[in-house]
Amino acid sequence: MRALLAEHAGCTVETLCLKLRITHNAVRQHLSALIAHGYVERAQSRPSGGRPLATFRITETGSLLFPRNYSVITMEMFAALRSRLGDEQLDHFMQQMGLALGQREVPLPATASHEDVVRALATHLDRLGYEALPVKYRDEWQIEAFNCVFHEVAKQHKEVCKFDVAYMKAASGRDIHHLECIVRGGQCCRFRVDAKRVKADGDIELRNADD
Repeated sequence: MRALLAEHAGCTVETLCLKLRITHNAVRQHLSALIAHGYVERAQSRPSGGRPLATFRITETGSLLFPRNYSVITMEMFAALRSRLGDEQLDHFMQQMGLALGQREVPLPATASHEDVVRALATHLDRLGYEALPVKYRDEWQIEAFNCVFHEVAKQHKEVCKFDVAYMKAASGRDIHHLECIVRGGQCCRFRVDAKRVKADGDIELRNADD
């Protein structure tokens, strides 16, 4: 995968044999497995003076397997924003980001049940990487998220939780209560979604696990 990552136009089997110092057959076995998983695909064949040479390249899915150290850059960005905006404005900034993203989601029909709303919202969060599930807890529907996408940043900048809550409120049209937080020692990030729809506004009041 590293060899392919460095070759944007793709590699031939012969080139991979030389780079990896393994046999032609071994390279083909690895390529077959990677193609089956969607990590590698065939690229445009290269002319060779005879039979064109098959080439292979890494896919977008495959490139996502490589670590990306977003947290370091994001931490610096938050430190700069806090210095420039101050705590209160940073809170507001994160809320507005969540609000804007949530408003892009397809609105649920007015006839949607509370369970339908919670399930749809969990699906939205899961698509963003939260590993979220709808759960029924003490006769009410809630959402449990097991992967905090801001985990390292949230340890030092709890304002990022304002994004989660604002996004969920805008996407669902319901008040959101952040009951439990992974970063603050919880087993998951737990959210209660109010059954009653609220009137949308631009500057929303949010309650989370630290309030």
